[in-house]
Amino acid sequence: MNLLETLMNAQGGNLVGNLAQNFGLDQSQATAALQHLVPMLAGGVQKNMNQAGGLEAIAGALQGGNHARYLDDQSALTQPSAVTDGNAILGQLFGSKEVSRQVADHAATNTGIDSGILKQMLPVVASMVMGAMQNHAGGGALSNSQAGMGGQSSGIGGLLNSFLDSNKNGSIVDDVLGMLLKR
Repeated sequence: MNLLETLMNAQGGNLVGNLAQNFGLDQSQATAALQHLVPMLAGGVQKNMNQAGGLEAIAGALQGGNHARYLDDQSALTQPSAVTDGNAILGQLFGSKEVSRQVADHAATNTGIDSGILKQMLPVVASMVMGAMQNHAGGGALSNSQAGMGGQSSGIGGLLNSFLDSNKNGSIVDDVLGMLLKR
């Protein structure tokens, strides 16, 4: 199961409806938002994994946080910590608020959803993405060898690449583009 599918199936398939309700959207709008925001976040994860120290930073965030709660507990999505944690994740993935705004604006152009709503939603979705990655990586309880410098084919890099690479061809680029084109 890939990242987007994991989110769509979270909370017994109710996460999308809960997200929609929290942001005043209908189910199809929330689905469209996820279909456009998640690939951009996955691309940010991949970019970070390819930078010096990026893999270690992601591993540290997965080990140090309790992000899985954003997938498991619907009330967690409405807590201020979902936005605070999400903004920290966005800072790590994109480096600036301007890039986050551009991601939301791009999704707004493609979905017809107000960019203001998507800007509010983006940190929450980032928290959900990190929760999905944490669950996939074993709940964040990785041993030193798993979180080690194994690169992208082993350790946490291998775990995350396998999760982000839905067609298992060794690259998430085509998967990100496929998610964007699916709309």
